[in-house]
Amino acid sequence: MATTMPALDTEAPDIELNDQAGRHVRLRDLRGQWVVVYFYPKDDTPGCTKEACDFRDNYGAIRAAGATVLGISSDSAASHAKFASKYELPFTLLVDDADDAVARAYGAFGMKKNYGKEYEGVIRSTFIVNPQGRIAKIWASVKPDQHGAQVLDWLKANAAA
Repeated sequence: MATTMPALDTEAPDIELNDQAGRHVRLRDLRGQWVVVYFYPKDDTPGCTKEACDFRDNYGAIRAAGATVLGISSDSAASHAKFASKYELPFTLLVDDADDAVARAYGAFGMKKNYGKEYEGVIRSTFIVNPQGRIAKIWASVKPDQHGAQVLDWLKANAAA
């Protein structure tokens, strides 16, 4: 069943998940800074790797723009840790539960089509949460190539510190 994305300038759905090291991360604890929340289907797959590596390559500049990055999928902490280590990802990867509850809360879960087959899954999408905890930007259907650079360009134009 498709879920609805939050509207711009509404409070971001809270996130309380564990990261790749088993640490508990809460979105509300990151108030006061910009947060890039990106949803992706699966660790170490071609598109997800391209997207993660583009965020990695732009991470220093994203941090300099005052933002942090949270990647979210329903893969396990061990899978996230392996993925982060393999590609030297400097940002946090969060483990959504088996029901993809956080992805659903953000409207990043629904019907997808691949090779003519329809199925439900995580929809590659990105949200920027402003320092007040509100949705500032949404990319509803992301192409993984150059997405980190696209996010950085938006942050430079809109989140100048």
